[in-house]
Amino acid sequence: MDPFLVLLHSVSAGLSSSDLTQLKFLCRNRVSKRKLELAQSGLDLFAVLLEQNELSAGHTVLLRELLGALRREDLLRRLDDFERGAAGAAAPEERDLRAAMEIICDNVGKDWKRLARHLRVSDVKIEAIEEKYPRNLAEQVRELLRVWKTSSREDAAVSRLVGALRGCQLNVVADLIEEDQRAQARQSGGADPGSLTAWDSGAS
Repeated sequence: MDPFLVLLHSVSAGLSSSDLTQLKFLCRNRVSKRKLELAQSGLDLFAVLLEQNELSAGHTVLLRELLGALRREDLLRRLDDFERGAAGAAAPEERDLRAAMEIICDNVGKDWKRLARHLRVSDVKIEAIEEKYPRNLAEQVRELLRVWKTSSREDAAVSRLVGALRGCQLNVVADLIEEDQRAQARQSGGADPGSLTAWDSGAS
């Protein structure tokens, strides 16, 4: 079975009846009243979201938002595991980007709003992130990167992250990313990515 469908089955099996009721309420502006009434399980609801292209293996933002609203950290961990597995099967550029984002999550901390502004994330979105995770700094950073990646689409690249980090004087984190990129390049026998990121990080 498709790994993403396996994940959805697992999440659905872990939902209580009250969780399902809350999920339906959260989806009231996305799913018609009739379809919500017919949904007898989380899987039924996910099937509708899949049909409407609101949810896919490559677009899990909504699922993360829903599970976050339920405060189901156990189910969020399953989603994290799926995304890490997907990263392992992704193209090298996508793997590099995910690795860079993990380094930022582990090292940026309270400076995330400075980074957000250098990534051109609006103040409105920054406030929304703070409201969504008011007392969870790690999730604020992770959500920032998800928002940036989703809005940047094809333009989301490691070089842009490194440039933004250097722009707000977070040079140690930028160095960690470039060191990781070089290590990955050596393992795969590819070119040194430092020569690629230098152009962007040195730009005004």
